[in-house]
Amino acid sequence: MSAATDRPMRLGLFLQGAGHHVAGWRHPEAQFGGENLKLIQGIARTAEEGHFDLLFLADGLTSSADAHPSFVARIEPIALLSALAMGTKHLGLAATMSTTYTEPFHIARAFASLDHLSGGRAAWNAVTTSYARSSANFSRGDHPSHDDRYAIAEECIDVVRGLWDSFADDAFVKDKARGVYVEPDRVHTLNHEGRYFSVKGPLNASRPPQGHPIIIQAGSSLPGQRLAARTSEIVFTAQQTLVEGKAFRDGLRGFAVEAGRNPDHVMVLPGVCPVIGGTEAEAKALYAQLQGGIDPAAAILLLNDRLGHDVSGYDLDGPLPNLPESDQLQSRARLLTDLARRENLTLRELYYLVAGARGHRIVWGTPEQVADALEEWFVGGGSDGFNIMPPFFPTQFERFVGDVVPILRKRGLVRGEYVGNTLRENLGLPRPANQFFPD
Repeated sequence: MSAATDRPMRLGLFLQGAGHHVAGWRHPEAQFGGENLKLIQGIARTAEEGHFDLLFLADGLTSSADAHPSFVARIEPIALLSALAMGTKHLGLAATMSTTYTEPFHIARAFASLDHLSGGRAAWNAVTTSYARSSANFSRGDHPSHDDRYAIAEECIDVVRGLWDSFADDAFVKDKARGVYVEPDRVHTLNHEGRYFSVKGPLNASRPPQGHPIIIQAGSSLPGQRLAARTSEIVFTAQQTLVEGKAFRDGLRGFAVEAGRNPDHVMVLPGVCPVIGGTEAEAKALYAQLQGGIDPAAAILLLNDRLGHDVSGYDLDGPLPNLPESDQLQSRARLLTDLARRENLTLRELYYLVAGARGHRIVWGTPEQVADALEEWFVGGGSDGFNIMPPFFPTQFERFVGDVVPILRKRGLVRGEYVGNTLRENLGLPRPANQFFPD
C-alpha cells in the first residue's frame, strides 16, 4: 500500500446495462448490456482482470417507458449472477433484493444458493424499496412509511442471518456406514415469530461458504446508517464532497463501534462516474457530448424521482424551491438539496447534473486526473474505495481498468492480485461464527 494508507482501495463495478449517464446509451461506442449475456460476461471478465472486489447489479420492482433505459427491462439479478459465476473465479457478485417485498426465506435461500454456486462470492444489497409505486405490483396493501420500511428491514435481515445459520458447518456428515446424512443435533429450527415475519425454518440449504454472504446497504438516513452499522459490511453512498464523505464515514464508523463491531469491517464505497479521455480536452468534449444528448423531459423526471417531489412546475432557471421532506429517498434528496444550495444551482443545472449519474459524483479528465481525484478522496478518509459507474459500456469501463487501475496500482493504492477465494477473504473480513453452533 502507499505511504499514505495501509489499507487497499476497494473497487466495485456498478453494472447498469445502458450505462449510468442518462444519455450514455446514445454514444456511438455504447453497447446495451441489460439482456446481452455475452456482453455482460465480457464486462465481468474485465472487472476480474482489474482485480475488482465485486460486480453489483441494482434491481427495481417497476418498469416505465419514460424511465432511464436501464430501468425499463432487466434480467432478474440472481439468475444473471449465477450465470456470471460460471465464467469468473474471484469476482464478488452482488445483487439487490427488497426487504419490503421479499420474504426472508426467499432471500436467504437465493443468496445461500448463489454463494454455493460461486464458491463463496455472493453479496446481498438489502434495500427497503423507496418507491410507493412498487406496491401496485404486490398484494400487500399500501407502501409502508420510511420508518416502517426500516423496521421491517431490521427484522428481515435478522431472520435471513438466522436462516443462514440453520445448519452447523459440520452438519452434513454423509456417513454411509451409519446411514446418517445430516446430524440431527447440528440443525437449528428458527421458529421466528416477530412483528412482521413468521418463519419456522430451517433453511433448505446448507450453511453458505462465507457463513453469511456479504450484506450491503445504501441508505444514508439516520435509520439507514444505524442499520448498516449493525448488520452490513459495505455501504454505498453518493456524497459530492470530501468533507461530506469523511463526515459520513466517520459517523458510520462511530455507529459501528456503538453496535459492538470493528469499524474496519464496515466499508464505505461512494458511487463515482468517471468520464475518461486521452487528454483533458478530450474528456471535457466527451462529457459535453453526453450532456448534449440529455432529453430535458427525462432529466426532470429523474430529478423528481430523486427529490421525491414534482418540481416541473417551478421556474427551471430559478433556484431549487424549499420542499418538505420526502418519504422516498430522504438521504439522496438531502444531498441534492445541499449541493444545489452550496453551488447556487438552478433547477435546470441541477437536473442536468443529476442526469449525469443520478446524483453521484462525476469525475472527468485524463486517467491520471481521475486517479488523482480517487486518491485524494480515499487518502483523505472519505471512503474505503469506490463503486465505479461508467457512463456507458463497455469502452469507458475498459479505459478505467486499462488506464486508471494501473496508475492506482503503481501508487500502491490497489492490489495486484486476489488474496483469497471468497469475497470475505478478498475484503479482509472474518467469517462469522454460527450463532446457534458457535463451536
